[in-house]
Parts: sequence; C-alpha cells; structure tokens
Amino acid sequence: MNGLIGRLARHGVSFLGSAELSVRGRTSGRTQRIPVNPHTYRGEQYLVSARGHSQWVRNMRAAGAGELRVGRKVRAFTATEIPDSEKLPILRSYLERWGWEVNQYFQGVTAKSSDAEIIAAAPDHPVFLISMDS
Repeated sequence: MNGLIGRLARHGVSFLGSAELSVRGRTSGRTQRIPVNPHTYRGEQYLVSARGHSQWVRNMRAAGAGELRVGRKVRAFTATEIPDSEKLPILRSYLERWGWEVNQYFQGVTAKSSDAEIIAAAPDHPVFLISMDS
C-alpha cells in the first residue's frame, strides 16, 4: 500500500493529504522516498513516525531537512525533532486524524487513550516539526 500511495503522490494525487517524503540517506547519500501523512496541529506542520524509529527517521535526524512532493509541487523543509515531553497534544491530534490508518502501530493506544498512555507511547513515535523553506 505504501508504494501505491507514494506513486500516487509523485503523480499529483494526494490520498487524504498524503505526500511523498524525500530525505537523503545518512550512509548511502541516496535519496529515500516514502509516503507520509503530514499533520497540521495549531498552524504548524509535523511528520509523525507511526512505525517508530524507522530508516526515514534516522535519515531525517542526520539530514535535518527533506522535501515533500505531491505531483510537480515540491516543498523543501527543515526538520526539528520534538522532545517526548511535548508530543502529547500532537500525538493525540494525529491519532484523531490518522488513527484509522496507524492504530496498529500504536499497540492499543488511540486518540481516546489517557494522557498517561499516550505519554508512555511517545518515545516509540518520533515527531518532527517541519518548517518550509522560503
């Protein structure tokens, strides 16, 4: 499914707000592409890794920047990782919007879970604030 969503985004079709993330590989230097669900919370845009500390997360930590693509529209951005202590409202909002797609990766934690349950899950789900380059 990820491959299909990524191809659709690359060709200008965004599935419910999805986009294709491009980030430089930390060891290979090659561009890695993966479909993501950019999430807007209180006017800021975030990338949340539902699948944990994946390769794109490791690459993003090393690169500190990437691109989001939907068709011909490519937006370069810089990324700042959010500390676990600040993730609660972002993760709750993300689960409200995308839970139907990602709940399986949150091991029973949903948007309706207690603050304590979401806080306990936070270290397993990196979150990046993305700032679009001018």
